[in-house]
Amino acid sequence: MAITDIKQYAHLTSEDVEELARELDSIRSDIEESRGERDARYIRRTIQLQRALAAGGRIVLFASNKRLAWVAGTAMLATAKIIENMELGHNIIHGQWDWMNDPEIHSTEWEWDTTSPATHWKKSHNFIHHKYTNVVGLDDDIGYGIMRLTRDQRWERWMIGNPVYNLLLGTLFEWGVALHGVETTKYRKGEKSIAEVRKDLRIIGKKVGKQVGKDYLVFPALTGKNWKHTLTANAVANLIRNYWSYMVIFCGHFPDGAEKFTQEEFENETQAEWYLRQMLGSANFHAGPTMAFMSGNLCYQIEHHLFPDLPSNRYAEISERVRALCDKYDLPYTTGPLGRQYMQSFWTILKLALPDKLLKATSDDAPETNSELKFRIREGVRESFGVDPATGKRRGLRTAMREIQTGAISRQGG
Repeated sequence: MAITDIKQYAHLTSEDVEELARELDSIRSDIEESRGERDARYIRRTIQLQRALAAGGRIVLFASNKRLAWVAGTAMLATAKIIENMELGHNIIHGQWDWMNDPEIHSTEWEWDTTSPATHWKKSHNFIHHKYTNVVGLDDDIGYGIMRLTRDQRWERWMIGNPVYNLLLGTLFEWGVALHGVETTKYRKGEKSIAEVRKDLRIIGKKVGKQVGKDYLVFPALTGKNWKHTLTANAVANLIRNYWSYMVIFCGHFPDGAEKFTQEEFENETQAEWYLRQMLGSANFHAGPTMAFMSGNLCYQIEHHLFPDLPSNRYAEISERVRALCDKYDLPYTTGPLGRQYMQSFWTILKLALPDKLLKATSDDAPETNSELKFRIREGVRESFGVDPATGKRRGLRTAMREIQTGAISRQGG
């Protein structure tokens, strides 16, 4: 089952968690106070680069009947779409640049280049996902209503198609994100009326009409006799953007170590424990400056979940301080190469297509599903954690996990 007591799972006392929150609040304050012209210049230059790539790609595609022009135009357009979705749209809509008071770069005004309306994204992502991160039954991003991604989701026959649904989602990612805003899970549970669903579909329909008209009618038509080549170039650019966005998001949420939580844990949660849940429920992947930029700096997913409204160009420096806090409190800092993080996510999708009886690990001690029960030695006995008064060293989650892996778990009463 998912985590029901986050302090016990993290091996932290209430005082530890509160102190951790104070240190994270300090990071927020420091970044907020230091925001300025350097950050404003960064986002404005990013917008200029994205628009130059998009315009350049469209111009080159006027000669899309020539292979080199088709490849160059498609690559430029795909890059522009990735930057717009990841580093601009996603982050601007989060309100990361609202402090500039620039109406062009404000969360209330930006409409991004994808089929999902910004109004829906703000609700399904900014509010629901970031508030209920990885809380089973509250965060619809756990499987998006079409896949099984934790053993806390009861297996049903249709879940055998997990790998197929995964492939379709990656291919049609922008369309899946758009439909995600309809909240079909709530409709199936009777928590949303058909009238509300129809209203959402009308809003999505208007946005889809604009996107389809732009990419598959207007711009191809402008290139005259080359319209077929331009249309395929636009389709391929959207496909590249879809796969990249899908991979970045999956690598930030579903590798081993990105934990899940119960509604019981959430209902008793303090603001300090919310911070801790974001740290334990997210994952990073290794990236240099270029890959970080192309991922919208979501290679720092842990930092993004801690501070979703701070400028993304500051996540790299924030990550150094967050990693230091993980060392101080003996907490894991889940990260790894992009390929490994994705393969862990894919392996979870693949194996959870099967019923639990065919899986080896338990529901409390599996790579994709952990709980504090994995540390229980016997009924009525709990591990000791916190600072050891004898040594002054903190025995936290990272040490406890290492001890389990080596088979040397301490058998102390407490």
